[in-house]
Amino acid sequence: MKYILLLFATVILLSCNNVKNKNGNIADQNKDSSDISKQYKWALLPFTKADEVNPILLPDANSKFYCPVRKTDVQWEEKDVFNPAAVVRHDTVFLLYRAEDKIGKFAGTSRIGLAWSTDGLHFTKHPTPVLFPDNDEQKKYEWEGGCEDPRIVEDENGTYYMTYTAYDGDKARLMIASSKNLYHWTKHGLALVPGYATGNNTWCKSGSIVSSYETGTAVAQKINGWYWMYWGDTDIFIARSIDLLRWMPVVGSVDFLISVIEPRSKKFDSDLVESGPPAMITDSGIVLIYNSRNLNSKGDSLLSEGTYTASQVLLDKNKPYHVLNRMETYFMKPDKSFEITGQVNQVCFVEGLVNYKHKWFLYYGTADSKIAVAVK
Repeated sequence: MKYILLLFATVILLSCNNVKNKNGNIADQNKDSSDISKQYKWALLPFTKADEVNPILLPDANSKFYCPVRKTDVQWEEKDVFNPAAVVRHDTVFLLYRAEDKIGKFAGTSRIGLAWSTDGLHFTKHPTPVLFPDNDEQKKYEWEGGCEDPRIVEDENGTYYMTYTAYDGDKARLMIASSKNLYHWTKHGLALVPGYATGNNTWCKSGSIVSSYETGTAVAQKINGWYWMYWGDTDIFIARSIDLLRWMPVVGSVDFLISVIEPRSKKFDSDLVESGPPAMITDSGIVLIYNSRNLNSKGDSLLSEGTYTASQVLLDKNKPYHVLNRMETYFMKPDKSFEITGQVNQVCFVEGLVNYKHKWFLYYGTADSKIAVAVK
């Protein structure tokens, strides 16, 4: 009898380990990053979460900053820190990260903080934010939701360009700022040129500029005489620019935005797709790491409702709007307590990528509350 029960349990276990999802594929949970990298040789894989140090950045109620709009000191990173950009400068990794206080209409205004590391794992924070809402021309877009979710590239002359989201409490708008040193930034206003199927009141965010990573950090590269940027947080759209400051969305024949990457029914990315770090030019094409959200009603029922995971897509480096290949699964999902529970539950949101000391470091926000890293 014991033998029969043991045999029955073994059969059940093997069946569970080979459960198929609605698309007929072996369930994604049983694929580790190494297995996926063998299937998608063009992808940047495998990544391993640095559990020994994660989370690497935490909120800090002791950090204070004089807010020029409120005209008082605020605990600018008391509530949450998340969604970092990354760059290598002077043999040091710098993170520019989103931080929130706990006050105001939305119980949290976002500002961009700065931290640095000489090993990619242990960081020292700059005491005050480096980009924030001010009494300037952009205040109408940035107050009082704030400045959110940076992504950073460098140009051939060493100037840094940040795409970030301004949130006024009603709409998110993609913005551009530039800097020579990462500490002092000049705001250039709206990234997308009004009129090309977009306008001042168009919801837009998450700008990932196509770049080379030959120096370890993202350096923007022109293709066919243009810089290219993936953007959006429903579908992923595309825009082009001659100067990294003003971007023209690519539209179809009837002035509709061209959707380069769409959500997929019955999959982990069923509800939305959103750009990750600056896209990478490789020998195979352009590799874009992207974020996605799942809804059980139309997506992967094996994932928790609203789960944010990360995946990758390969695009033609001569036609950046043309998809060559796309992973059928995610390579990162929330599975640690600080990724599962937070301001927004079940979130791994990737935004920062560098090659540093012969390793790839992928920085991500966890549950919109903390910051972690995975290493290849």
